[in-house]
Amino acid sequence: DPDALTAARKHVKKAIAVALKDKLMATYAENNADAKAPFSKSAEAVGARRIKNTCLDYLSSLATDETRGVALKQLKESNAMSDIVAATVALSGDTTPARAEAFQHFYDKHAKGNDLLLCKWFMMQATSDVPDALAQADKLLSHPDFVMTNPNKQRSVISAFAMNMKHFHNKDGSGYKWLGDKILQVDKINNQQAARLMSFFSTFRRYDDSRQKLMRAQLDRLVATEGLSKDAYEVASKTLKD
Repeated sequence: DPDALTAARKHVKKAIAVALKDKLMATYAENNADAKAPFSKSAEAVGARRIKNTCLDYLSSLATDETRGVALKQLKESNAMSDIVAATVALSGDTTPARAEAFQHFYDKHAKGNDLLLCKWFMMQATSDVPDALAQADKLLSHPDFVMTNPNKQRSVISAFAMNMKHFHNKDGSGYKWLGDKILQVDKINNQQAARLMSFFSTFRRYDDSRQKLMRAQLDRLVATEGLSKDAYEVASKTLKD
């Protein structure tokens, strides 16, 4: 059950953060002491970044003005991309203006003009746990920097959203319908990529009866589509038979 699994994970994470907030904040501060120092690849520096970003990840589950402030400060002041990404991810599921501020800053300062970081920017949004996740993922496809013919950018939005457990597996089937539509669109551009996207339906039998029926309906629709490429058809038909 994707909903129960996601809820349980969030509950445990927040419970740990509530119980250990002071220690997490202290450990974060201890490992962030040299935040403005020149970037270092030393084992000590790498270790410190990992520890503080783990602390930040837990603290972000509290979703308070204080934790948002910590994340935004790290995002804007750090000179290490791992810190910048971690801070952006920490705010990716937030429902306040801090989320939009974080993504806008990441785009303006790092992603714009850099395809590698642009794909990361797309992916962080497509995998976000926010109420309108599907609408936001769909909106990304209309972004001026998104190019459907670019496989990396396709993956950074379409594949990324398909890995967004809670929202791709929404019990109303909207995520499945969206992916089915995108597969048909991509199939006209790159049939091998369309076949890879089809694989997100390959585990449909692991889910409850309702979700199985919804995913099967998309597979049936795709198999019945006139002009579907051989690659995509083979994956879909094999999935239905297995």
